[in-house]
Amino acid sequence: MKIGIIGAGHIGGTLTRRLRALGHEVAVANSRGPETLAALAAETGARAVAATEAAAGADVVVVTIPEKNIPQLPPGILDGAAPGAAIVDTGNYYPRQRDGRIAEIEAGLPESRWVERRLGRPVIKAFNNIYAGHLLEKGQPKGTPGRIALPVAGDDRAAKAVVMRLVDELGFDPVDAGGLDESWRQQPGTPAYTANLDADGLRRALAAASAERGPDWRA
Repeated sequence: MKIGIIGAGHIGGTLTRRLRALGHEVAVANSRGPETLAALAAETGARAVAATEAAAGADVVVVTIPEKNIPQLPPGILDGAAPGAAIVDTGNYYPRQRDGRIAEIEAGLPESRWVERRLGRPVIKAFNNIYAGHLLEKGQPKGTPGRIALPVAGDDRAAKAVVMRLVDELGFDPVDAGGLDESWRQQPGTPAYTANLDADGLRRALAAASAERGPDWRA
């Protein structure tokens, strides 16, 4: 598949490496310009591009930047994506640690619903609840006992199916975590967050989640 990645931090860089190793065509961008991604491009064979070019023709676009930077993305940044492209949001809201106060999220709007409204495109939430190092190193073949499971939430069934297949390719069991309004179940502070659970354990953790944010996850 043709995959665009907007953001080359821990998760973005890891996905660039893993997806290229699987044979996908990857274009990766950051806020500082493609010249700053020369080493990553040389290492992986990905194309380093401007952020406004990352989505061009892509079947999947991964947006993996801090929540506070979402409103600063150029208007129409996703317009060049292929029709029906899956737009993946990996973001988490860290009000005390990084993002400051985002009023709508504080009022109860799920993080990825907030991102979706600003991007103007339906999004799938995935890859937000695993450490980048584990995403890089802990994938296992399908059927391996104890294989780590990752939740995938979203409203677009076709786009969700595409993302779930990618999760499986990367070596993790994909678990359908419901619609985007249920994506709070995998956000920071929930039992599913960075827990490295198998599929059954992840389903139990998602079911046990509380919508009330703990003090560490509120502004």
